[in-house]
Amino acid sequence: MSGGKISAVGIGPGVPAMLTDQARQALAAAEVVVGYRPYVEQIAFALADQEVVSTGMRGEVERCRRAVALAAAGKRVAVVSSGDAGVYGMAGLLLELLAAAGREDIGFEVIPGITAASLAAAVLGAPLMNDFVVISLSDLLTPREEIRRRLAAVMPTELVCVLYNPRSRSRQELFAETLAGFRAARGPQTLAGLVKNAGRPGQETWVGELAALPVSQVDMVTVVVIGNQATTLLAGRLVTRRGYRLGGS
Repeated sequence: MSGGKISAVGIGPGVPAMLTDQARQALAAAEVVVGYRPYVEQIAFALADQEVVSTGMRGEVERCRRAVALAAAGKRVAVVSSGDAGVYGMAGLLLELLAAAGREDIGFEVIPGITAASLAAAVLGAPLMNDFVVISLSDLLTPREEIRRRLAAVMPTELVCVLYNPRSRSRQELFAETLAGFRAARGPQTLAGLVKNAGRPGQETWVGELAALPVSQVDMVTVVVIGNQATTLLAGRLVTRRGYRLGGS
C-alpha cells in the first residue's frame, strides 16, 4: 500500500512561541505523531485527536520503524525531534530506514526547527557571528575516542565551539577533559557561556571566563559555548566579532 507520508518535524525547545507555523501545520495534518515521550508531551498544545506513538530513551530505531510501517499503511505520520529534525534528530535515521526498505513511494519531508545552538546563542548574545562547530559529548552513538579526536582537532583553531550533551551523572570525565583542553589551547581567560533549559521554563544562563565556568551547573539540558580570541563581552552579552570595520563619526 502507498500514499502515506512522513514529516520529520523539528519542534525547537517545545514551547508554543518557538514552534514554527510549518511545524504546526505538519502536526495538524498528521494522523499519527511519533516521538520520544517528553518531546511529545512538550507539544501537547499543538495536538488534537492524533494517534500518539511514544517511547522512552534509546527507542529511536523502534520509533522510526513504527513510523515507516504506519506510512507504508497509508498514514500521514509526523515524527518529532527536539530542536531541528536534521541536527542530531530523526530525519537521517528515517531516510536510512526508508532507503533500506526501498519505500520510495512514501512521501517524506523535513520540517526544520530552532536548534539548541541557535537558541543558546541568542540568549547569550551573538557568539556565533563567525565560523563555529557543534560537538556532542554523548558517547551513546559515537565512540568516546572519536569525540576526543574531534575535540583535539578543534581546540587549537579559531572556531567557536558549541557543546551539546556535555555532562550527565554517569559521564562527567569527558567534560572535565574538554574544559581542560580548551583552557590549555585557548587560555583560561577565554570567554564562554552556558544556557540550561534554553527557551523553556527554568532557563538559566552564565557568561564568564572559561577558568570560572561553573561545572556543577552543567548537565544534559545545558548548551555550552566556548569562544575564541575574537569573542568579547559587550554590555553583558557574549559577542564574537566578525571583523567589520566600524567607522568613527
